[in-house]
Amino acid sequence: MDLKTTLADLFYESLIQQEGFQQVLAKQPILVPVPLHSLKLKRRGYNHAQILAEELAERCKLQDRDLLKRVKKTASQFGLKREERSKNVIGAFTLVSSIVESEYPYVFLVDDVLTTGATMLEAARVLKRGGVKGVWGLALARD
Repeated sequence: MDLKTTLADLFYESLIQQEGFQQVLAKQPILVPVPLHSLKLKRRGYNHAQILAEELAERCKLQDRDLLKRVKKTASQFGLKREERSKNVIGAFTLVSSIVESEYPYVFLVDDVLTTGATMLEAARVLKRGGVKGVWGLALARD
């Protein structure tokens, strides 16, 4: 078993034990990974959040979609204070295409690490402005 599978299994097992997760799961949300800027993705070669979203989608029998695009090359959030993190990600995301509310009313926004929540909040704002009724954040780890 590889690390990707092990982490996805642990993530899934921790989620399905939570009543709140089960309630949202019943709404058949789609999983949307927090995107990386294209330059960072090219340099790294993969997006942790995308891998997690794909693996969770498979285990939960849900769809995963890349509804967001990172359009602003932000500084690394590592080492920034809470206020600096919030400012850093303002305007960082846009919708890939217009969202039809009836098609994607509920979203699980997936990221690898949650520290202050600034990135997830900014991504959720963009999705909500685009017509998503409910957004819930899922992160593998929390600082």
